[in-house]
Amino acid sequence: MVTLGCARNEVDSEELAARLSAGGWTLRGEGEQADVVLVNTCGFIQAAKQESIDELLAAADSGAKVAAVGCLAERYGAELAGELPEAQVLSFDDYADIAARLDDVLAGKRRPAHVARDRRSLLPVSPAHRQQAHAAKADLTDLPPGVAPASGPRVVRRRLTAGVTAPLKIASGCDRRCSFCAIPAFRGAFVSRRPPELLAEAEWLAGQGVRELLLVSENSTSYGKDLGDLRLLETVLPELAGVDGIARVRVSYLQPAEVRPGLIDVLTSTPGVVPYFDLSFQHASGPVLRAMRRFGDRERFTDLVERVRQACPWAGIRSNFIVGFPGETAADLSELELFLSSARLDAIGIFGYSDEDGTEAAGLAGKVDEDEIARRVGEFAGIADEVMAQRAADRVGETVEVLVEDVLGAGRYEGRAAHQAPEVDGSTTLLADDGLVPGDIVTARVVESDGADLVARA
Repeated sequence: MVTLGCARNEVDSEELAARLSAGGWTLRGEGEQADVVLVNTCGFIQAAKQESIDELLAAADSGAKVAAVGCLAERYGAELAGELPEAQVLSFDDYADIAARLDDVLAGKRRPAHVARDRRSLLPVSPAHRQQAHAAKADLTDLPPGVAPASGPRVVRRRLTAGVTAPLKIASGCDRRCSFCAIPAFRGAFVSRRPPELLAEAEWLAGQGVRELLLVSENSTSYGKDLGDLRLLETVLPELAGVDGIARVRVSYLQPAEVRPGLIDVLTSTPGVVPYFDLSFQHASGPVLRAMRRFGDRERFTDLVERVRQACPWAGIRSNFIVGFPGETAADLSELELFLSSARLDAIGIFGYSDEDGTEAAGLAGKVDEDEIARRVGEFAGIADEVMAQRAADRVGETVEVLVEDVLGAGRYEGRAAHQAPEVDGSTTLLADDGLVPGDIVTARVVESDGADLVARA
C-alpha cells in the first residue's frame, strides 16, 4: 500500500488495511514482492496529482497488479482509467468491500470505472460515513490481531506505523465553497463522527501505544454542526484528553471565521489539550480573500492571533498561504508581507496558485503568469523562513514539554514540543539522561534554535 497526501488519507489507508486483513489479504512491506499495489492517491493540487500518477506508473513497472483509490481516483474516475489502463480505478463507494474488489483485480476482472460526480448531493456523503454504516451491519468479530475490534470504533482500522502519534478523523467532507478548492465536490458534504465513536477509537489507539492524537478533518471548527451542536468540539476535547494513556490532543485545520471565544478557552486551558492553532488563513488581503470566497483581512487575522496569545503567550500557531491567486496585486502582496512580519507564526506554508478543474477560480480573469507565481512563492518562502526562525529564536529560554519520538543515542532524543505538530512544524532535539523511550514526555528548557527547530535540555 502506498499512501499519498494528508493525514486524512493516512486514516483512510489504515481503514482499508483493516478491511483487507479481515478479507484475507496480507500487507507486504516496502521492497517486498506483492500481487497487488494499492495506491491511495491525492488530488488536491497539480503537484500532488502528478506524484500520484508517477506512483501508479512505478507500481505498474513492478509487475504487480495496480489499483488506485483516494482523491485523484474519486475525482477523475473513468477519465483516469482511460489515461492509465495499467490501473484499476476504484471509488470511495468501493471502500467497504475493498477486499472483494482486490480479489477481482488479482483475478484480472476489470470493473467499469465510476463516472466522477459531485458528492455533495449524495447520501451517505463521505467514505467515512459509508464505512461506518457498513461496519455497523457487518460481522467483524473475527478480526486479525492489531485490528480495531467490533466492540471498539465502528470504523475498522489497522495501524500502519508504530509511532507514538496518530491521526483521528473526526469528520469527512466540507460545506464551504472556497473558489479555489475542489475538495467538497469529491469528498462530499461535511459529516461529523459521533463522540462515542471518537472516544472508542481513541481508547483503541491508546492501547496501540499512541500518546498524542491529531484530530483531522477538512474543517474541524465545523465539527458537530450537522449533529445539532456547533460547540461539540469544545465538549469532546476534554473527553478525548481524559482517555487513559493519551497525553496530548491536538486539533488541525481550524477555519478562522469559525474560531469562537469558547474554543480558544478550551484549547488554551484544558489539561492534555495542547494550545495549538492550525489556522487556515490562505491570504491576508481582504480583496483576495473575498475572491477566494473566504472571510477576513489583515486586521481581523491579527486580532485573532492577538486573542490567542493573550490567552496563552506560548501557543503554537501555523497557517498556509496561497500566492499568485488571479487578480493578486502588489498591494495584496504587501498586506500579506505585513501580516507575516507582525503575526510571527510558528509554522508557515507557502503555495503557488494553480487552476483546479471545476472550481470558480479557474474561470476568473487576471491570471498570474506561472513564472511570476514561482517567483512569488520563492520570495514569500524566504520571508516565511525568516519569520519561523525568529519565532523559534524567541523561544530560547522557554520551558517546554517534549514528547520523545526517537532515541538518537548518547543522551540525545528527537521529539516535539507542544507547539510542533507531527511532520509539518519542525522538531526539538532533547538533551537528557539515557533511558528515555518514545512516548515519554519531558520538561525541558530551550537552549538553542536552528530555523524552526529547537534544542532543549531536560
